[in-house]
Amino acid sequence: MRLQLLSDLHLETERYVPTPAPGAELLVLAGDIDATWRGFEHFRGWPVPVLFVPGNHEFDGRDVDDARDALRAHVQALGLRMLDDEAVVIADARGRRVRFAGSTRWCDFDAFGPAGRERAMRAGGYFQKVMQATRHGQPFGVEAVRALALDSRAWLAGELQRTGDWDATVAITHFAPSLRSADPRYGRQPGTASFCNDDEALLPGAALWLHGHLHCRQDYRIGATRVASNARGHARKGEADGFDGQWVIEVFAPA
Repeated sequence: MRLQLLSDLHLETERYVPTPAPGAELLVLAGDIDATWRGFEHFRGWPVPVLFVPGNHEFDGRDVDDARDALRAHVQALGLRMLDDEAVVIADARGRRVRFAGSTRWCDFDAFGPAGRERAMRAGGYFQKVMQATRHGQPFGVEAVRALALDSRAWLAGELQRTGDWDATVAITHFAPSLRSADPRYGRQPGTASFCNDDEALLPGAALWLHGHLHCRQDYRIGATRVASNARGHARKGEADGFDGQWVIEVFAPA
């Protein structure tokens, strides 16, 4: 199965018109498409199925739980399928069945281990203030983010351990599953734990792991799992330089 992958388009401020990639059988949107949600209109009538995993900025200025339900209804009305702690099996043109396990997978601030958690959470407070989101009537601060992150990690771990009638598994998260995805411009610092999780123990459950969030492109392997992102980012910062919106990645290795 050939997948077109896009994330971090930030259409709330960026001028970019996504177009279908020739030969792609499915489009994956790995989050931070448009904080206003208006940009999802670009994907109405897309010629292949579209799977969407929410990014953190889809929740900006909103109640996280209310926004999750409203966002699902919004994109569903446009013909997209949202996955957030959910899985779906889709067959490709050759009849091979692919399980897609999708989760925003918020950061748990343990990318540097429990010893680094306190510093990571202090650094993460800045990003949560920028979001201005709430949950249960309270600010969506680092403690609330971590609680939600641990729930989503537990779901993802359980889902990736399941066996079933499929030929391959693709995990889709907004937050990265490994520090190897860290943006080279900034290196590894406490704030990196707001972008990357330590989910390397979960990687064997997926042949392919797609993510967004960091405004740089990645394509590497850890063991038998290929990890990839195709984030566009902000053009004014030069992050879109080299971005290829027509990039396609294969689930199955060539025969």
